[in-house]
Amino acid sequence: HFPHVLHDSSHLRSMPRLRTAAGCLVAVALLALCPCGAGPTPCLEERLLAEAQEPSKAQWMTYIRRALHEIPELGFQEAKTSAYVRARLQELGIPYRYPVAKTGITADIGRGAPILALRADMDALPIQEENDVDFVSKHPGRSHACGHDAHMAMLLGAAKLLKSRESSLRGTVRLLFQPAEEGPGGAHDMVKEGALEGVSAASALHVWPTAPAGTIKSRAGTILAARDTFDCTVRGRGGHASMPQETADAVMAAALTVVGLQALISRETAPTEPAVLTVARFNTGEGAPNVVGDSVRLAGTLRAVTAEGVERLRARLEQVASGTAAAHGCSASCSWEARPYPATVNDASLVTLVAGVAGRLARYEEMAAPSMGAEDFSFMAAEVPAVFTVLGIQNETAGSVHEVHTARFTMDDSQLPVGASLHAATALRWLETHHAESSSQQGITQAPTGDEL
Repeated sequence: HFPHVLHDSSHLRSMPRLRTAAGCLVAVALLALCPCGAGPTPCLEERLLAEAQEPSKAQWMTYIRRALHEIPELGFQEAKTSAYVRARLQELGIPYRYPVAKTGITADIGRGAPILALRADMDALPIQEENDVDFVSKHPGRSHACGHDAHMAMLLGAAKLLKSRESSLRGTVRLLFQPAEEGPGGAHDMVKEGALEGVSAASALHVWPTAPAGTIKSRAGTILAARDTFDCTVRGRGGHASMPQETADAVMAAALTVVGLQALISRETAPTEPAVLTVARFNTGEGAPNVVGDSVRLAGTLRAVTAEGVERLRARLEQVASGTAAAHGCSASCSWEARPYPATVNDASLVTLVAGVAGRLARYEEMAAPSMGAEDFSFMAAEVPAVFTVLGIQNETAGSVHEVHTARFTMDDSQLPVGASLHAATALRWLETHHAESSSQQGITQAPTGDEL
């Protein structure tokens, strides 16, 4: 394997045709010695980025992103969103398959093996947007507060770049427009319905507001945590606030449960083992301030970087909730999400490839540790070698300074061409490398040239 061989080969046009598979591999290895920009001809990544930044293409992606931003829809409800994406694919002359996982879409550019999948998620969040922009969400209580509108725009931008090179593609690029990333795991359903059939590798990109604009990050191994969601009810015996001795106070039992759960991380989990437990909802229901309610609902998430870590926290959470409730004359029961997300694990060779591509497009940095966020792309990464990459969008001038999942999250649209060219270059480099490997195994002796990209 030569995942590090990512450089342009146009300077080899005059090289005599190689007659052996071994000779082909030697030529490919030689390309690694030629840095991007070393010659008069721009390398592949530079050409793609320049093309994506052309005003007509950059404005096209911005228009798409903002149009999608206006129509945010929750998981498996992305009817308008899906129709909009399909319309753009039709304009590009790209055939697609629909529906996949209710509202999802798959679309192929090129033909034959090998096949690389590029994925973008489509769903929005149940958050009321607070941005004062011309393209603010038209759907009350819904917003693209996690950048999925940008993900779709960048993948369509990559599709435009790849479609213009379709005749020279050395395999197939499969576009995956996936529903329900925020829950309940649309990637799982996409896999179940054949979205990865014939696919040898997959790649996904996410905007990252905590990294400076133009910075691209990834890491080999676990990059995102596993996650499960809990919903617990503490039940007691209500009564009048003036006579607490006549009640079994579910509010106090629930409050002490929240406090007790903190020890699962601070005292039961090694400091070197990443884990997070968050109680995000504490609901006593409607009622007068002088009435002690019968029950309290607690809801939140727990996260760890291993399946074993999640399982341990899950078991201990139920024990703490039940034990604390019982100690105060109450009871507790917990339910869990039907499809918890496993950790997202990156393939090392794909990370090496992306790092090389990213370094020629912008600025690549390795993530020092996994993020404790979770992604259903993990279901795809469990099926085929995969790479999850993040694109920095932090830019005060563009107002892109707010975290994801907040009412004022803002996208820096100047990064759309970077994301589109990253998708396209990753696909082209991967296809070139894996087509060369396949050709060597089959005894094909023609050495590819960079102009064919």
